Amino acid sequence: MLIYQNTTLSDAEPCVYLEGRMSRHEYFLALELDGIELDRLLARGWRKFGYYFFRPHCDACADCIPLRVSVHDFEPTKSQRRVMRKNANLRLEFHPLRFRDEIYEIYLDHSFSRFKTNPSFEDFLLSFYKRSCPSMQSEYYDGERLMGVGFLDVGEESLSSVYFIFRSEYAPMSPGIYSALAEIEYARSIGKKFYYLGYYVPGCRRMTYKARFGPHERYSWAAQSWEEVRRELPAGHKRLDG
Repeated sequence: MLIYQNTTLSDAEPCVYLEGRMSRHEYFLALELDGIELDRLLARGWRKFGYYFFRPHCDACADCIPLRVSVHDFEPTKSQRRVMRKNANLRLEFHPLRFRDEIYEIYLDHSFSRFKTNPSFEDFLLSFYKRSCPSMQSEYYDGERLMGVGFLDVGEESLSSVYFIFRSEYAPMSPGIYSALAEIEYARSIGKKFYYLGYYVPGCRRMTYKARFGPHERYSWAAQSWEEVRRELPAGHKRLDG
């Protein structure tokens, strides 16, 4: 691993997950990581975009909780199996990182429809196509039409979801949930132990779906260790499928 900037603490800024809170994070810049080095960072709660590695370091909050799925023990819920059936006609391919203009167009559509933002082409390339560790992408096709792309980092024993984008017209098919299900199965097929889903944030509606992948493990910032959780369901729901 080549480190280009040592760990630095960011300034405080409004939290993008929980309204009314301020957030900070620690970060560093690095490249040429191998799979073992990547696993070590993921196991300590680090995430990354391109050369930029970060993890939360908020003054009075520890609600950004790293979450990883134990792929060999994973069992989809009934609702997740419905999503799989709904997307059964999609074709999935895995490839080394390979940029095309079409992917940037999907990213712009995804960013505006979900967050009302228009990220620059330079930021897009820096985040997803500046390779700092073993990486790949998943491509989802409806017939011959590319409808979604996942960006993945590949550790010695893990597959980590960096980001997933899709055409907004496919939102009713729950493509984000489907991509995680498909990539968990792919991680299992290539002998990985964990699939990292990023941060789960209790109280943030955009993140609630992550807690429904089980069994999974959550990282305790206080104990600096992973704790197994079977599955978390919405309030008022009864467990029918284990």
